[in-house]
Amino acid sequence: MKKLSPLFLALFLTSCTNNSESSHSESSHSESSHSESPHWSYAGATGPEYWASLNADYQLCGDGMAQSPINLSAFTEADLSPLEIAYVDGGSSIVNKGHTVQVNVDAGSMLSVDNQSFELLQFHFQSPSENTIEGESFPMEMHLVHANEEGKLTVLAVLFELGAENSALESIWGRQLDTVEEASAIEPLFNVESLLPADRQYYRFDGSLTTPPCSEGVTWLVLAEQVSVTQDQVDWFYDLMGESTNRPVQMINDRLIYN
Repeated sequence: MKKLSPLFLALFLTSCTNNSESSHSESSHSESSHSESPHWSYAGATGPEYWASLNADYQLCGDGMAQSPINLSAFTEADLSPLEIAYVDGGSSIVNKGHTVQVNVDAGSMLSVDNQSFELLQFHFQSPSENTIEGESFPMEMHLVHANEEGKLTVLAVLFELGAENSALESIWGRQLDTVEEASAIEPLFNVESLLPADRQYYRFDGSLTTPPCSEGVTWLVLAEQVSVTQDQVDWFYDLMGESTNRPVQMINDRLIYN
């Protein structure tokens, strides 16, 4: 399995679901190669089925054997370690990245699993969901992106279902984010734990980035319980993006999905 290189990690943190050619995230170093990366999108001639042909660095988007997202099904029962979540008030700014809305997080929020610690770098949203459960899609999904000291990524995914207004989401939603890469400060700092469900049971699988370069070696943890969101809250995000922002589910191949 191809591991994440430092360059790919930097690219992911600068562009996670964004291909704005002049942008970079507050959580990473700017890379000159990012400004030269080709335009990709979620539809048309630069959509997911063509990503692998856009750049030699994107070959795993077409050839990878452990790609994300997936349809979670045919589970393998396992004694999964409990998630130890120690998030603090750290969400400091929210920004339209072009293909997602991302919240940048200050240092200090940690996730521990299997005696390994990962720091939360940022979280962002997709609509509709990228991962599905036994064929069921959800109106929105949140990805909390963590990295350990070696740069290995772990993504904690939260699925949203239509229901009551999500007051925690509403506290950061609805801002004027029409300008790509123009961040809006969040005051007071936001604790993303308020967006997590009470039940922390989860599915686990080995996967990849869901955007170019589709690098593998990413651990995915998908919470089994959904959280509520209204149609208006989903519509605000969809209207801002102007299109669906989900990569289609990928082949599972010989991977196991644990629960």
